Amino acid sequence: MATEPEERKPEGQRGGPPGEAGALPVVTPVRVVIALCLVAPFVAMLWVGSYARIEPTLIGVPFFYWYQMAWVLVSTVLTVVAYQLWHREQRARKAAKGGAAK
Repeated sequence: MATEPEERKPEGQRGGPPGEAGALPVVTPVRVVIALCLVAPFVAMLWVGSYARIEPTLIGVPFFYWYQMAWVLVSTVLTVVAYQLWHREQRARKAAKGGAAK
């Protein structure tokens, strides 16, 4: 079977190394958002000086504790968002390369 010459393939379906014209970029705005979603909880928890205090309390629980528990919930949401964005981008990349998106 004959294949289509490189110059006739639609943009984004040409083979070759990543730096070549028509190749899909590795760092995209969506991937930057995914990275920020995954890094934010680590930064928030490792910056202890920002939450190492007692006031304000929430239902009698010191800030130090409820802030960390709130980040458990926020981290869950951010991880789900990152997961959804990753799968959406992977489907789009597959479709751009000519593969069947599931």
